[in-house]
Amino acid sequence: MTLNFTRFFGLDPEALADLVGRMEGAHTDLFLESSQAGLVRMEQGALVAATTDRAQGAALRSLSPQGCTRLITDTDVRLVTLRQRTQDFGQRPPSPAELKVEVLGGPPERAPDLARLIALAELADRVARAADPAVIEVQVSLRDGIRHTVLATQGGQVIDAWAERASVAVEVVTERGPLRETGFESAGGAKVVLDEALVEVTTRLAVARALALLDARPATGGAMPVVLAAEAGGTLVHEAVGHALEADCVLEGLSVFGDQMGAMIANERISVIDDATLPGRHGSYPIDDEGVPAERTVLIENGKLVGLLHDRRSALLSGARANGKGRRESFRDRPVVRMSNTMILPGADDPAAILRDTPNGLYVVRMGGGEVDTLTGSFVFEANEAYRIEGGRRGELVRGATLTGSAAEVLASIDRVGSDLGFGLGWCGKDGQDVPISDAEPTLRIPSLIVGA
Repeated sequence: MTLNFTRFFGLDPEALADLVGRMEGAHTDLFLESSQAGLVRMEQGALVAATTDRAQGAALRSLSPQGCTRLITDTDVRLVTLRQRTQDFGQRPPSPAELKVEVLGGPPERAPDLARLIALAELADRVARAADPAVIEVQVSLRDGIRHTVLATQGGQVIDAWAERASVAVEVVTERGPLRETGFESAGGAKVVLDEALVEVTTRLAVARALALLDARPATGGAMPVVLAAEAGGTLVHEAVGHALEADCVLEGLSVFGDQMGAMIANERISVIDDATLPGRHGSYPIDDEGVPAERTVLIENGKLVGLLHDRRSALLSGARANGKGRRESFRDRPVVRMSNTMILPGADDPAAILRDTPNGLYVVRMGGGEVDTLTGSFVFEANEAYRIEGGRRGELVRGATLTGSAAEVLASIDRVGSDLGFGLGWCGKDGQDVPISDAEPTLRIPSLIVGA
């Protein structure tokens, strides 16, 4: 298959394959990127950012048999420059491997439109302020990005990939007397088109949360049953479980699950996967940034730890198989092990029955930020929208609740797993890089968890 690289990089795929094939190392690849993202942020009705971020350049990377990484980046992607760069890595005769060219997705027909993003941000601001006089602050962030990458590997593989991703996030602050409360909502994903309907719905949800919290009573602290609704998203599984199952974390001795492969680390009702192949999700991609196809990776199966997230480096060091989790924010960064769409799989319990069968406790509908120690598994999360459970029913809304516990203890103690599934989306930071992710959980019941107030 012949590809036209001239429009973007002016490089020939056969020349790229030949160039990389000459380089030494346990694994060597050449990563080319041409991307642009429209970013708009509005605060208090004033536009504080309206930029188009562009990245165009090349990264030449080599892994030694010992797992050491050498990375050279350059914004000049002329082939002559790249040939000069290979001298820093050493050369060997080219392999006779047949050139394999893959095309993953086609070029988009549009480019980020800042004027449209600004108009959508203004719409969100108007909708929020018109909703209620108690709304005193509105922050709106919109992102619309397009990324074109080309990856050439030692094996003669050349991959040409396109990705589109868009998101909107709205934060609203309300005030009544001495009380101030915040509501937040976001939406988006791969190949999602931002339009007025999506922005308006997202804004109204954020406003509704902030207004409702003004009438909420303070939460009651103590140990109690906690039911996490599916719509709370997968903050728990992402933060308290997913990071601890990234193989580089395990190799560095920083994971509470580091020496428990094959052991029961959760209730047998619990299965956890990371799946980058889900259509349209914020963390989805067809192939990772090291040329490994995306896949559905099982991490915990019926309570047993059966897998880790691997990039090429962690796989090399541990003798495992890379499973498509090597991700980089841009060509300037080295790939590291990252999650994509991480979730606890649905179970067999009726979500409504889980609540009915819990006489009292806390029902969490929206999680907030928090802190996690991957070495000990201890965590503290905010519950941004939570209700008292009273007689097996959702009772009054409470504010100021936090959830404190241990990932290992929580996984082992969960005794009800709903048949539903709810997603959240965001950007995950690690090693100074941010990548898009999604997380999801069904309705879950934790028999006893410390609730702070």
